[in-house]
Amino acid sequence: DRFLRYVKIDTTASADSDSYPSTPGQLDLGKMVADEMRSMGVLNVSMNSHGIVIGTLPSNVDQEVPVVAFNSHFATSPETTGKNVTPNVIDSYSGGDIQLSGDPTKIITVAENPELEDLHGATLITTDGTTLLGGDDKAGIAIILEMANHLIENPEIKHGEIRILFTCDEEIGHGIDHVDLEELNAKACY
Repeated sequence: DRFLRYVKIDTTASADSDSYPSTPGQLDLGKMVADEMRSMGVLNVSMNSHGIVIGTLPSNVDQEVPVVAFNSHFATSPETTGKNVTPNVIDSYSGGDIQLSGDPTKIITVAENPELEDLHGATLITTDGTTLLGGDDKAGIAIILEMANHLIENPEIKHGEIRILFTCDEEIGHGIDHVDLEELNAKACY
């Protein structure tokens, strides 16, 4: 559900823009994500004027361990539109080629994507064929926030301090232009 909400926000990056982020939709998604982080209990959530969102899951162990960060980005590729995205949700995939609902001439084939054979029974989410889906990297945002929510809801899972970082304009080569590494204060970032 989280991912499906995110893909509907147009965050297509623009290499022709002189601003950072290059498009306003990235700020819109950043505000939404920052609010969700606060609601679930992530601490010290901030969003700067460049749309960079940072938050903290405090350590719940007694020993000192390195701070680890997880990063994803709001921007989607300018290769095709990210406006009016209609995700195609396939519950319990039964196998075979996938004809995209918005453009029946576009087909995801098993021949070109043999990994589909390993996904029988899974829920698949694709584009409808008229836009990109935005899985790069709205799926990453959703996964990081699901991880954070799971750790908050299950305090018996021990972990050191975790920093969450979401950036803009990665798709046009400017993802970390305005990241303050001192503020992030992490030994490693994934």
